[in-house]
Amino acid sequence: MKVKLLAVLCVSVALTACSSNQPADELVNSHQSAQTAYNEAKTVLDSGLYSRAIELLKAMESRFPFGPIARQVQLDLIFAYYSSGDTKQSLANIDRFIRLNPNHPDLDYVYYMRALSNLKNDENSFQEWVGIDRADRDLASTRQAFDDLKILTTTFPNSRYAADGQARMYSIKQKLARHELLVADYYQRRGAHLAAANRARYVVEYYAGVPQVKDALVVMVQSYDALGHAKLRDDAKAVLLKNYPEAVL
Repeated sequence: MKVKLLAVLCVSVALTACSSNQPADELVNSHQSAQTAYNEAKTVLDSGLYSRAIELLKAMESRFPFGPIARQVQLDLIFAYYSSGDTKQSLANIDRFIRLNPNHPDLDYVYYMRALSNLKNDENSFQEWVGIDRADRDLASTRQAFDDLKILTTTFPNSRYAADGQARMYSIKQKLARHELLVADYYQRRGAHLAAANRARYVVEYYAGVPQVKDALVVMVQSYDALGHAKLRDDAKAVLLKNYPEAVL
């Protein structure tokens, strides 16, 4: 195990030295075939040297803009940008790829990567690490990620990424539902009961199946009661008790 680890470290050091001393236009030159240049760039990418891989792949894209490897280079650039944390460039490359290759056989992967890139946009590594719920933030990118995964799972149901996409959609629905309930609570505490009821109703209508629906129904009952809307209150209460008989108001 120690020998294997040492070998991996040596390869990484060698590649790092190569990446720091040899510019991309020397590695991707007119004497190399597209396949040879790509193999070298892929080796760097697989080694986790994402910044250098981006340089090489961009140089390849410029040197060999056409041919069978060109699209694979673009796909690898998407992954390299995402892995390096540059989601802005990842998304820009994804949108360009979709626009130029609407019928590409790997389009399921591209939508999957767009979802992951959008999710990463809404992440805060430190606060996620210490366990702080970030559902109170603006979640525009998370909503877009949900839409990306919906395209993936509906348009490409047999994709190798579909199962993970479904699981991520459920997790995203819970986060979005928590966000709506936090906003509803904000409105309740300020006496804006109609706005609170509307936020809670949105959870019930659009995020069915997540645990937060129970809390949303409670908010609806409380808000409609505060507004004096007896029928709406009783209807919400009936739905609540039918689906969650253990609920306490």
